[in-house]
Amino acid sequence: MNKMIRIGTRKSALAMVQTELVAETLKGVQPGLLVETVTKVTEGDRILNKPLLEFGGKGVFVTEFEQALLKGEIDFAVHSAKDLPMDLEDGLGIVAVPPREDPRDVLMTPAGTDLSAKKEIVIGTSSLRRRLQIEALGKKLWPGSAVRCEDIRGNIQTRIRKMDEGLYDAIILAAAGLKRMKMVNPPADSLEEYFETNGTYDFHYFDCETFIPAGGQGILAVEGRIEDRTCELAVRIQDEEAKTCLILERKILKLLEAGCHEPIGVYSRIRDEQIEVFGINRRDGETKRVYLTGGTGELDLLAERAAKGLR
Repeated sequence: MNKMIRIGTRKSALAMVQTELVAETLKGVQPGLLVETVTKVTEGDRILNKPLLEFGGKGVFVTEFEQALLKGEIDFAVHSAKDLPMDLEDGLGIVAVPPREDPRDVLMTPAGTDLSAKKEIVIGTSSLRRRLQIEALGKKLWPGSAVRCEDIRGNIQTRIRKMDEGLYDAIILAAAGLKRMKMVNPPADSLEEYFETNGTYDFHYFDCETFIPAGGQGILAVEGRIEDRTCELAVRIQDEEAKTCLILERKILKLLEAGCHEPIGVYSRIRDEQIEVFGINRRDGETKRVYLTGGTGELDLLAERAAKGLR
């Protein structure tokens, strides 16, 4: 086993933190391992004035790293699993899935903000999935107010700054990113609805049944060359439960031919050796939800049933 590996990552603060988490875990299973971080700017990082669906979708955060892997410039690339396209380049694959972080979505507002006092609530999100769910949920949360979603791009800090400047009343972010950046600290033993404040901002965590996450949300995917011996190292940091859930969620998305052009949410979790699946999709003006359970050895069947229910 090589004593030096190179891991590719985007330059954002969150991407660097996520890559460092993987690097430290790898060092923990391979004493003496040296890790070099190789940063790259992706097309998704360069184009911030357009929604992703206008210029390529999920692949815009991945292509540069896949080319670097194929050329042997890096050994692994660390991605947020929800950013990965369904089809990876030939010879490449997800070679490790560490434990899943908090999969919930979080509505973030300036501390003390009473959204119900506003006639119109402007929420920053570029996700069609989040837009679909917050507009529906808003009718219950703020009955006398209209919810309007506006596109927002950029890293966590950029999005918060835009909210602080008054461009948005609230923004929706992934709990996993906020936790990895140490901006929030909810109880670790619960994934239910939860409210938290740090005095500057308020955070409303939605439970995953009410507000269904994106497929792979909260999961890091380590991509590598599937025939390379370095994969033997990556496998040692694998979390089988997170891997199983990611496989199922990606199977469903692939069957739905899902990209960035449809509001699709898929989330799974394992309880008592059973896997639960939650899904939401809107096509042809109709919103559909599914909830299924099955054995962890029935992933193909569950994926087919879920996809059928969401079509």
